[in-house]
Amino acid sequence: MSSPSFRLPIYMMTKPIGAICNLKCAYCYYLEKKDLYPDVRNYLMSEDLLERFIKQYMESHSAPDVLFTWHGGETMMRNINFYKKAVELQKIYGKGRRIENSLQTNGTLFTDEWCRFFKDNNFLIGISVDGPQHCHDIYRKDKKGRPSFHKVMEGVSLLKKHNVDFNILGVVNNYNVDYPLEFYNFFKSIECTFIQFSPIVELINGDPAPWNVPSEKWGDFLITIFDEWVKKDVGTYYVQYFDSTLANWIGESPSMCTLAKICGNSGVVEFNGDVYSCDHFVYPKYKLGNIQDKTISEMMHSKEQLEFGTDKYDKLPQECLNCQYLFACYGECPKNRLLKTRKGESGLNYLCRGYYKFFNHVAPYMDFMKNELINQRPPSNIMHSNLVKKRGSI
Repeated sequence: MSSPSFRLPIYMMTKPIGAICNLKCAYCYYLEKKDLYPDVRNYLMSEDLLERFIKQYMESHSAPDVLFTWHGGETMMRNINFYKKAVELQKIYGKGRRIENSLQTNGTLFTDEWCRFFKDNNFLIGISVDGPQHCHDIYRKDKKGRPSFHKVMEGVSLLKKHNVDFNILGVVNNYNVDYPLEFYNFFKSIECTFIQFSPIVELINGDPAPWNVPSEKWGDFLITIFDEWVKKDVGTYYVQYFDSTLANWIGESPSMCTLAKICGNSGVVEFNGDVYSCDHFVYPKYKLGNIQDKTISEMMHSKEQLEFGTDKYDKLPQECLNCQYLFACYGECPKNRLLKTRKGESGLNYLCRGYYKFFNHVAPYMDFMKNELINQRPPSNIMHSNLVKKRGSI
């Protein structure tokens, strides 16, 4: 597959505090990134570098809307004045364009002052919550081993108090995968209408981590929640996996890079200006340069980054290329391609069986919703279809 003839829009995940966090979640893949900078004592992005980044990022966009994504480590360990400065600089270099800010946090550090700032500046807050307390506290603890659930819920209450928009990112692991409906209904109970899941797949010294979600259980997890969602929540609650699957079903680009045919347009800017190909590939091999020496456009449109993006499809094993659901996942995220196929080819996704099970289950529902969209009718009509009615009577 040759490089795309068009240029995908650039999105950058910005790390204003590097790999520093007030929690020590067992499965966190990012805290180890401090090891890339062994001689650094201060992991804070300077205001000069912030200005350079914002200027370059604005210049890399031709569209009228520009999205800034602040990520950690723990973003809110950076002083609020840093983000106030960022907003000022965005206005200066935005030249009238519409600026949006999204900030991902573990949710433990909210105050009234922070929430007023987020509301006044239209920040969308992403909170990491792994479900109800018994699910969340299993792996998401502070550095003294204390659970974090109650602190996070206090933070959610503050966001609601100030009417700050938020969504949820829930990591699915070997424990909470057994509680799909409890997981889903919990997020509904805290009035979160946009829900994201992220299956944990990591290696420790070359072996699968004990908290990895088992592949087939991952499929069962998605199916159980889908069956609940398709009965009564389509158009009211937005589950990113289901929306992205439908996008692929109708031939549109999904919002999830993991399910897209090509990736590589979502890079990472570290606290010191280093740029990497992807948040899951912050390794020396995937370093594209530094914004003090090259522009974001140069790095993100470089030959190396374009190849990184097209390799997602080009390096799939033949078993994936022959799969009837290739169009639905394109081998999912390259970081999870840890297995060999039955014929011994490398590159099979760790979660392949689960995804196949899920896609096979949802196929008739996706076909129905696709037909509704083609005929300019709402996909939520699926809730009143014979497909759902028949299932409800079983």
